[in-house]
Amino acid sequence: MLTPRFGGALRHAAQLHRNQTRKGTTTPYISHLMAVSALVLEHGGDEDQAIAGLLHDAIEDAGETRESLEKVYGARVARIVEECSDCDGTEPRPDWTTRKRGYIDAIAAKSDDAVLVTGCDKLHNAESILADFHATGPAVFERFTAGRDGTLWYYDTLATALAGRAPADLAARLRRIVSGLLDAAEAA
Repeated sequence: MLTPRFGGALRHAAQLHRNQTRKGTTTPYISHLMAVSALVLEHGGDEDQAIAGLLHDAIEDAGETRESLEKVYGARVARIVEECSDCDGTEPRPDWTTRKRGYIDAIAAKSDDAVLVTGCDKLHNAESILADFHATGPAVFERFTAGRDGTLWYYDTLATALAGRAPADLAARLRRIVSGLLDAAEAA
């Protein structure tokens, strides 16, 4: 059962990301955070993991700190969110390739909690990219810093890295989606 703490985290996430939209769309960013949290719950996650799903971009993209999250949600949630961040939110950020390579390299050492949230985050992102690809074609990659090749490399490499760590059904679903994205991009 989810407690009022989850509702508070949902409100907190909505407030933190209130002015953000999904990359290249008008879709409110909170939709992604809710989807990640739902995927966490669907894959057996508990309330702390689901809260971390709602807040997984709070440090990286919304200026929160591990300390502020720990004060409100506890050490476990704060640790998961920190592990799911590819940078600490300070500027200037390292370049995209450095951040993403570091993120992938860190998967082997992430806690099981963070692997679950990471897998759900990347699954929802990949599903969204594939759906947008089917709607708009290769132009979808113009939204991303790394363009077509970098985006495909990132998700393919992530799916491989998560295959040995994430729950089997989650890893298999991510691989199917990423393979579909690779096939669609190759055919275009």
